[in-house]
Amino acid sequence: MKKIIFIAVAFLLLSVSNTLAQSDHVLWYDQPATYFEESLVLGNGKMGASVFGGVSSDKIFLNDATLWSGEPVNANMNPEAYKNLPAIREALKNEDYKRADSLNHKIQGKFSESYSPLGTLYLNFKNTGTPQKYYRELNIANAVSMVEYEVNGVKFTREYFVSYPDKVMVIKLTSSKKGALNFDIKFESLLKYKVSVDGKTLNAKGSAPLESKPSYLGKVANAVAFDETKGTRFSSLIKIKNTDGKVTTTDSTLVMSNGTEALVFVSVATSFNGYDKNPVTNGVNNEKLASEQLIHAFQKSFNTLKSDHLKDYQKFFNRVNLNLGISTAPNIPTNERLKRYAEGKEDKNLEVLYFQYGRYLLISSSRTPGVPANLQGIWNPYIRPPWSSNYTTNINAEENYWLAENTNLSEMHLPLLGFIKNLSETGKITAKTFYGVNGWTVCHNSDIWAMSNPVGGFGGGDPVWACWNMGGAWLSTHLWEHYQFTQDKDFLKNKAYDIMRGAARFCLEWMVEDKEGKLITSPSTSPENKYISSTGYHGATFYGGTADLAMIRGCLSQAIDASKILNVDAEFRLKLESALARMHPYQIGKKGNLQEWYYDWEDADPQHRHQSHLFGLFPGNQITPGSTLELANACRKTLEIKGDETTGWSKGWRINLWARLGDGNHAYKMYRELLKYVDPDGVKDSKHRGGGTYPNLFDAHPPFQIDGNFGGAAAVAEMLVQSHAGYIELLPALPETWQSGHFEGLKVRGGGEVSAAWEQGVLKTVTLKAVVPNTFIMKMPKGWNPDKLSNQTSKSFEIKDGKITIVLQTNQTITLQQ
Repeated sequence: MKKIIFIAVAFLLLSVSNTLAQSDHVLWYDQPATYFEESLVLGNGKMGASVFGGVSSDKIFLNDATLWSGEPVNANMNPEAYKNLPAIREALKNEDYKRADSLNHKIQGKFSESYSPLGTLYLNFKNTGTPQKYYRELNIANAVSMVEYEVNGVKFTREYFVSYPDKVMVIKLTSSKKGALNFDIKFESLLKYKVSVDGKTLNAKGSAPLESKPSYLGKVANAVAFDETKGTRFSSLIKIKNTDGKVTTTDSTLVMSNGTEALVFVSVATSFNGYDKNPVTNGVNNEKLASEQLIHAFQKSFNTLKSDHLKDYQKFFNRVNLNLGISTAPNIPTNERLKRYAEGKEDKNLEVLYFQYGRYLLISSSRTPGVPANLQGIWNPYIRPPWSSNYTTNINAEENYWLAENTNLSEMHLPLLGFIKNLSETGKITAKTFYGVNGWTVCHNSDIWAMSNPVGGFGGGDPVWACWNMGGAWLSTHLWEHYQFTQDKDFLKNKAYDIMRGAARFCLEWMVEDKEGKLITSPSTSPENKYISSTGYHGATFYGGTADLAMIRGCLSQAIDASKILNVDAEFRLKLESALARMHPYQIGKKGNLQEWYYDWEDADPQHRHQSHLFGLFPGNQITPGSTLELANACRKTLEIKGDETTGWSKGWRINLWARLGDGNHAYKMYRELLKYVDPDGVKDSKHRGGGTYPNLFDAHPPFQIDGNFGGAAAVAEMLVQSHAGYIELLPALPETWQSGHFEGLKVRGGGEVSAAWEQGVLKTVTLKAVVPNTFIMKMPKGWNPDKLSNQTSKSFEIKDGKITIVLQTNQTITLQQ
């Protein structure tokens, strides 16, 4: 009897503990959002919504991933730019870096276009009185946001989600008192638009600008230019389904009176029909599409709509589970939770929440073929957003997808992989006209139109950021990574290889010999960083950049491996192998650092945020502590010189780099710094500025850039399991703080899915599941005795030289424990 009572009490205490402890899947607040960086974001991979949750007026920013300024790019915009290359190379040969910088301005084209905001939906409520018991949340386990509060004793609730199956946003509004629901709906936009009411449907339609110049150019003439005959069209249809009360209209609003429950449907569509199709003359019929989506969804019940939404979303989100041990953090609003965490206090569930929030954001922003998540995912309220909210391919676009494969979201990678195909087409023209070679490449910036040229406004951009041209080499590695994790040979053969081959061909023809006969790039720049030459010149243009050569090594090596797997292109493969052997090698500088420049020059900014020359350590695999210890130590020294004081995407990258070096404690230190609380941008006299995390968990670069969210989430997975060195390594960078925990569903190269549990820093069990038939090699976990290894299944394994070899068929699993 005593035992039964004890168990009951223990269960009760556990229940209370779970109630009081912070959630690992809910963001919640006790007041509405005032700023964008406090709003709760929803999305179905195309339509985005930023919900403020106001009481008297609820504001919702609406976005569509395909609504951008501009039209298909004229890739042949500077057909003779390549003719300037001999003069630049001659200047570099003569070590005249100032002249090389000056001449490099001639190899530039137009700026990218900008991602546009669709509009803002307002729900204005008639209930008067002071609200009580306000609560607002986003549950990332079901991709549903909720608001509830009381006014004069009446409880009001709102539930929001954006459905992928039904292509609409649904808002359910209820009141606890019959007939107490009274509100109207209106729509506004920063774009050219008109609002009308057709029957009982609010119809907003308009167009994106023909041009929206980058915000970093400041105040310039015609910064946003509209042309009624050009530009992508959009439609936004809103309709109320009421169970009681009455729906009426004005010429620009919908009005709900004396209701108890109502559903609001929001359907959006654009005329975008592909990167190479004019959205006016050859566009999608956006009005018809928006109408069809609305009609289809409107016929369904709320329960059916929500059930279909949950089934679709959770099939992706639920693949991965992470637990980092018991948390004693109190259950307080998320903004206060971040502030508490920034004081150094424990909140393991916040660390899990941030990881899972990254996965949530990728599912919510990356499900549109050929249109990947941009610098802000799909959530942008500005007509001239920061950095045009474009695709910045010298790190940011790639970092957005570092978590796609290892956190079991390969399908979310596909929009980027399709976009790379588009870039390979425009990039062929860029390769010819700007660089005089075959193959394809893309430069610093791109947009929905697959613009691939070097930017700068035809000569106005500083070469330090405008003239980088290794985007093709870097992006091609994503095709290979997708194959590595999925083992999809049809994808490799029919979609990836030709693109990988084209990127490799560009690299092969672009390289020239240095004075030692080694292959280098000339001209070269290292993304957004400057050197100080031996004569004291602060410059950007040089030759033989380490970052260039690291990316080329990755591109060529993967093209070689792919050709072997497919048994094609033997002659071309020999050329790549020969070039690889002749490339200028990595150099270690006098400080013990990995040299960024061809010579052992000083950095103009030693703590610069970019660390592109460490590409070979991460995301590449050319440098590992196990196979190239000296180079790995040089990377470590480079990171030590740079220090930890950096922001957003850069900090996310560095956490991954420290994880690859096996330093879990340093990676964890920086992960905590990534989660430092930052006030919204509009807060005056703020004491919480700089890089970190906004109240809604958006990454503060600042301003908001989503790459920090994605890079940080990817780093957590990298700390727990790695597979880039030819074998699986479990807990390779486990910080001391994460003493005990478990995870399920992380992916490894070779087509495997891994789950593991550990106690006191020592791995206890691991389960490996094969998604496809393959032979897996696992490094013997730390602390494990091969003679005491237990196999909980009938599958056999072999141990040799500290490695475990496991052969599995599709969907077979093996569980090992110590």
